[in-house]
Amino acid sequence: MSFKLRSIVCVTLVGMLVAIGAGTSFASQMVLKFAGQSAADHPATKLMNGIAKEIADKTEGRIEVKVYPASQLGDYSLVYEEQIRGTIDMSCISVPSQFDPRMELIYINGFASDYDELKTVFAQDGWMFKKMDEFNERLGVKLLGFFVEGMIGTGTTKPAKDPLNPEVNKGVLIRVPGMDVYKLAAEAMGYNSVGIPYADVYQAIQTGVVNGVNGYPVASAYTTLGDVLKYWYMTNYSVEVLNFMISGQTWKKIDGKDQKIIQDILAKATIDSINNAKELDAHHMELMKKKGIEVITYTKEELAPIMKAAASTWPKLEKNMTKELMDEFRKELGPK
Repeated sequence: MSFKLRSIVCVTLVGMLVAIGAGTSFASQMVLKFAGQSAADHPATKLMNGIAKEIADKTEGRIEVKVYPASQLGDYSLVYEEQIRGTIDMSCISVPSQFDPRMELIYINGFASDYDELKTVFAQDGWMFKKMDEFNERLGVKLLGFFVEGMIGTGTTKPAKDPLNPEVNKGVLIRVPGMDVYKLAAEAMGYNSVGIPYADVYQAIQTGVVNGVNGYPVASAYTTLGDVLKYWYMTNYSVEVLNFMISGQTWKKIDGKDQKIIQDILAKATIDSINNAKELDAHHMELMKKKGIEVITYTKEELAPIMKAAASTWPKLEKNMTKELMDEFRKELGPK
């Protein structure tokens, strides 16, 4: 091969390598960290993995999502802070209220008592989504959707007196989560309540410090408290819900076409979680029965008195939530 020919070949090869390198750089993926608080085998994490795969498929590899379950990147408050900073991209977590107490809007009791209602309440074009997105965006985070784990009931070690009549004291001391929305609703329904750390609930029931719990969805009550509960009242007065979110800084880096793809995927994931929650609740109530727990379920009409009682506590939330927000909440989601 002549010197001239060798030179031409070398120049051609170099040109090809430069072109390939430039092409690789152009097609490089955006890799997003997706943080979750649930265990690796939890339905929320399974859905996160499905979302990650679907985003990669539908963006044709332009966006890769890596899932980090079980609080591997920190608890939900830290993850939220990191999303504000832009160091964690996506999350499926409880929304912390220390940054804005109005965020507890999502936890208010008494606004929906069945799964079909939840599909309307949590839809991307619904008032709840728009309001929560507004609060998040002020902090630099964008809401994408919701993960509904299940409807919430009451588990006890002894029978509750006249459980659907809020005028009757139930004769049961129950543990409630440390938020006014739960304490006020439980007491309005006729329960005596006390705050106990989550990690101490099992022992508190086992030793008789309390007679039961409020604030647990069915699957969680069965898996963590199934050995100590004797009665399960499926009161549906509230819902266990996590939030799918993305850092505002990350969102701005994604082009409009891929933003639309992600929004559509998360809208579907929200509905899928509600459908799955209905099935999971029914499944775990059957497991409760097999374990010897007496399970009592009700129709939407039968639940109306305690839903009304829970709603009667909403004015007491105005101190932190503001009267303006609660007036809007009552208008949009209050009893018709």
